Amino acid sequence: MRIRRNDFGPLKPPSLGAWEPSMTVTVVIPAHGGQEKLDLTLAALSNQTYPARLLDVIVVDDGSPVPLRADLAPNGRVVRVRESWGRAAAVQAGADAATGEIVLVLDADMVPWPEHVEAQMRWHHLASYLVVLGWIDFTDPPVLPSPSEVAAGVADLFPMSPHRHDWAEEIIASHDGLRTAPSSLVSRVHVGATASYPAWLLRACGGMDTTLKLAEDTELGYRLTQAGAVFVPDPEARAWHVGVPTAMRSFAELKRYNDPFVADRVPYRRYLRTDRGRQWLVPYVEAVVEAGSYEDTRATVDGLLASSLPDVRVTVEGPWESLTDSRRSPLSDPLLELRLLRAQFEHDPRVRLGPAPEPVAPFRLLCPPGWMPEPTTVERLVGHLEATDGGALCVALEESAEGVLCARLERTAALARASLLIKEGEHVDDVLDEVFGLEWVDGAAFGLARRPRLYPPRRRPVPEHERLARQRDKELDTLRERTAALRAEVAQLRREAAKGRRDTARWKDKAEHWRREAVRLAREQDRTVLDKAVRRMRNLTLPRR
Repeated sequence: MRIRRNDFGPLKPPSLGAWEPSMTVTVVIPAHGGQEKLDLTLAALSNQTYPARLLDVIVVDDGSPVPLRADLAPNGRVVRVRESWGRAAAVQAGADAATGEIVLVLDADMVPWPEHVEAQMRWHHLASYLVVLGWIDFTDPPVLPSPSEVAAGVADLFPMSPHRHDWAEEIIASHDGLRTAPSSLVSRVHVGATASYPAWLLRACGGMDTTLKLAEDTELGYRLTQAGAVFVPDPEARAWHVGVPTAMRSFAELKRYNDPFVADRVPYRRYLRTDRGRQWLVPYVEAVVEAGSYEDTRATVDGLLASSLPDVRVTVEGPWESLTDSRRSPLSDPLLELRLLRAQFEHDPRVRLGPAPEPVAPFRLLCPPGWMPEPTTVERLVGHLEATDGGALCVALEESAEGVLCARLERTAALARASLLIKEGEHVDDVLDEVFGLEWVDGAAFGLARRPRLYPPRRRPVPEHERLARQRDKELDTLRERTAALRAEVAQLRREAAKGRRDTARWKDKAEHWRREAVRLAREQDRTVLDKAVRRMRNLTLPRR
């Protein structure tokens, strides 16, 4: 069945106990010491509902001080890590020794319920490219039960701990059981404490990165996505995790340790790649340009390297092996274009000269030479593909009598899925469209255009940020001049206002002076008139002689 993106909803797994299994499974248990808890894991595996004839167990002893035993396991054996150490190396050693069609990895502190293996295996019978994730309940009992008690049943044997993988369960619940989760998110819930894989798929994606001592499950989940896997969490595949895991005990310390390793290997973790100019082990976009003329190819590669995305790597495909140091005429060399390109990019670590590598980046951009992207073109194309969770974008550049010339942005996971499912006579784009979606867009709308007629330019074009900075400097100078003029005008108005205030005060003083003078004169006049009246009255009243 062809599953679209991660929507495994069309698969109809049988009810537990109501079907007949046929596939073999090897349970791989990496362990370093801890025989007491390991015995509980093995005892629980001895009581599985999945047929014992189809199940075997490998305990991988990762340098335990006391050699581990697997005598309680059905068809159990012990292998030892020889060339490295750590959980990743132990899981890989077990996977290499596994004979089952399915490899189920189970940590040595996990106690699976009797239906655990059956619940996961029923999915693998429906499609060959599923990664099935078990459901973890945490417990931290003060006293461990005995293996015989575990073999009798584990459902109610342990007290439930308040600890949970809340973040993983939230992602699963908010995306319809992970069926609607986007490709960049789906593998984040890959917790390797209980997970099962088709053995061929584990080999095809390269197995475990044995250089990692932590974060190995995160990195493996990313590569499984790129290999075309569909992730299925099954709440009926339950298991107890005995004890509080490191991720819950020392979250900050664990994150501090993991972040640089994850940033280098998992491009989806964009929040870890914020440093401009950095290059990473796994790029976000692998761009491929076929070698053409020196000017055309250089223009395209230069445009890609100037992308606003900091982690773009470019491969220039061409017959590089044909370049020798034999005697030749330098200017009439038939391989002159190729030789100039090698001289231009040979020592740039962001550019690879050779065939396109096996896809490890989540996106691959195929761009014909002579077409230049703007700095934001690649970022906008990837953003568009991520927004739709599509499989590929065909970017139309120009149409001619020969057809439509286009660039192409592909999602690695989608192309891998299509390659797994394609049948004889089918075109890969038809399958790609069915399982992820294929869309045509206009190249000009995303800033892809023919290179300038003269390239490389004789004068380096001013970068956009410098042009904007200069424009803003001019605007600031104009504003400063206007501000200075306004300040001068304000100062003049203040001076005039001060003079007005002084004149007003002076005229007030004069007015007060004249008012007082008027009052004084009025009083003096009044006294003169009164004196005359008094004298006249006296003259009238005095007797005449």
